[in-house]
Amino acid sequence: MNPVHDDGERDGHDHAHDEGLSQDLGRIVESGRRPMARRGVLALFGAVGAAGLVACAEGSDKTVVSGTESAAQGGPPAGGAPPAGGGADSGVDVAEGEIPEETNGPYPADGTNGVNVLTESGVVRSDITSSFGSASGVAAGVPLTLKLKVYDLDGEKISALAGAAVYVWHCDRDGNYSLYSEAVSEENYLRGVQAADESGNVTFTTIFPAAYMGRWPHVHFEIYPSLDDATSASNRLRTSQLAFPEDVCDEVYANADGYGTSASNMEQTPLDQDNVFSDGHSLQMAKVTGSIEKGYVATLNVPV
Repeated sequence: MNPVHDDGERDGHDHAHDEGLSQDLGRIVESGRRPMARRGVLALFGAVGAAGLVACAEGSDKTVVSGTESAAQGGPPAGGAPPAGGGADSGVDVAEGEIPEETNGPYPADGTNGVNVLTESGVVRSDITSSFGSASGVAAGVPLTLKLKVYDLDGEKISALAGAAVYVWHCDRDGNYSLYSEAVSEENYLRGVQAADESGNVTFTTIFPAAYMGRWPHVHFEIYPSLDDATSASNRLRTSQLAFPEDVCDEVYANADGYGTSASNMEQTPLDQDNVFSDGHSLQMAKVTGSIEKGYVATLNVPV
């Protein structure tokens, strides 16, 4: 199957997922990203202790973004176009060192483009491989455990954003988005919400997504202040996307069953040409460990 999408976007298990702020600091420094505001650097220094700060290399990357990014237009999802619309501006101002703000694309199901899955009973869950409510489908694919850790970078100190709600969604191994692509329009799998624990952690059980035409493999997510706020996109604190390392994608798409044309699709849209990640992805590139046989674990720190 070779689905075509218009994402409307610029557009063994390793459990050592809590690497803390030292991982964030390393990514900010090593990426050539502009240095953080002074108080942000001082706060990071206090958090990582005697590790020491090194000078940021020169160069540019995404650090301050407001609203969504311009879209590269392609075709509709396989089997039919989504409802009119295609992503919403959040108007979020992003400080240096925070996870970049990105478009939510035309398949968010957060009320900005047709259906709002966030108001449905059952959407708060950790295992998003199956549909819920009246739907019964299960997404097949290589098992993936997705671990996100949300930090609050506001003010003079950095702390875990305990109680924040995280909504994640992504395509299946055929490149289809539930509730939008015709083949899975009656399903709502690969979508779910969780509240961060006292350390800012959320963990989702899902499957490795496909690479479809025009986009690098990715997962969408939105951060909300709380579960009570996670019913309308107007309440979100941040919208962003997680990218997968090329070597892991190559392994999955070349050897796992059911991923069809993902390998060739990924080759046609390299990471440096993807219309979301091409202008910088250091804070959005997940660390991924594991194998096809045992499943993968993807971890990402999310400073907001």
